[in-house]
Amino acid sequence: MGLQDTMKALADPTRREILRMLRAKKMSAGEIEACFDTSFAAISRHLSVLKDADLVKDTRDGKYIFYELNASVLEEIICWMQELRGEDHAEKK
Repeated sequence: MGLQDTMKALADPTRREILRMLRAKKMSAGEIEACFDTSFAAISRHLSVLKDADLVKDTRDGKYIFYELNASVLEEIICWMQELRGEDHAEKK
């Protein structure tokens, strides 16, 4: 997916909250769903959009699928935004 699709995935507040939760630890879809007042199908769809945008990775452990943040894509977005602001990413290190 391209930057436009990634930004579209980030535009939804529920998906942003899921990313905040995954920043702390890997979670199953059921654990994520328990934190929201919405259906499992809706959370599954949000996770699918995040995965398609390469913002999360999933791994299977037995009958469970665990999701985790893919920080490398977020780093690319941050670098791109810093370039737009005229900031040199190398200066930040």
